[in-house]
Amino acid sequence: MADPLVRRDDLDLPVRLGARPPRRVVSLVPSLTEAVAVTAPGLLVGATAWCSHPAELSVTRIGGTKNPDVPGVLALEPDLVLANDEENRRPDLDALRAAGVPVWVTDIRTLDDAFRSLDRLLTVACRLPRPGWLDEAEAAWRDVGPVADGAVADDAVTDGPWAIVPIWRRPWMVLGRDTFAGDLLRRLGLRLVHGEHPERYPAVPLPELLASGAELVVLPDEPYRFTAEDGPEAFPDVPVALVSGRHLTWYGPSLVEAPAVLRRAIGQPFIHGKTITP
Repeated sequence: MADPLVRRDDLDLPVRLGARPPRRVVSLVPSLTEAVAVTAPGLLVGATAWCSHPAELSVTRIGGTKNPDVPGVLALEPDLVLANDEENRRPDLDALRAAGVPVWVTDIRTLDDAFRSLDRLLTVACRLPRPGWLDEAEAAWRDVGPVADGAVADDAVTDGPWAIVPIWRRPWMVLGRDTFAGDLLRRLGLRLVHGEHPERYPAVPLPELLASGAELVVLPDEPYRFTAEDGPEAFPDVPVALVSGRHLTWYGPSLVEAPAVLRRAIGQPFIHGKTITP
């Protein structure tokens, strides 16, 4: 007979949960930190230094997503640790498991993945009621059409602008295939120049980016902090849109605002500080 306390996470790995709902949770992912903190204030006892939302969050900081302080996490005696397959290193998670700590790993590549994963994490792993903000987020994205004129189904190929989306410089790296952020931009009507690249985050030299035929450059403020003074100057003849990295790359309560925030930013590109008039 299957153990009623064992559930499987997004990687289909067994996670042995306690007989009672967790009371001490550590999150190694900013998105998940915000999701839990907004849903159940007080449940979190630890989070990474990069977990910046909610702004009033007051918990023990246990390093970064790529270099968490494993002994520090264990010292908090968590009932559950929340992680992500892309953001966290497997050796760190294995060390926590070896110490007897249940670790729930999410794997999110699309918006639909995010909605399913968040629901399971909150209601199954944390045993919380489904939060209202998750319903609001699904509603906010349900009828999203592209930035360009005309509506588009989720799986349709749009005729919107071809875009490159750098996420780092020195070296330049861009969104490639199979990424959560790329899925959001596709739903907003953009076509990613590197959307079919063999790599998810390919390094592409700047001359190649400039010769790509891109009609728009989307620059988020994380993981690299692109600003009006750092990034747009590299693309002197292409419209540039500065966007909120949190709304583009986080999966959590920020998804409620994300369609409006991203559409507004994408709809106001500029070239070398000059506003583009319709």
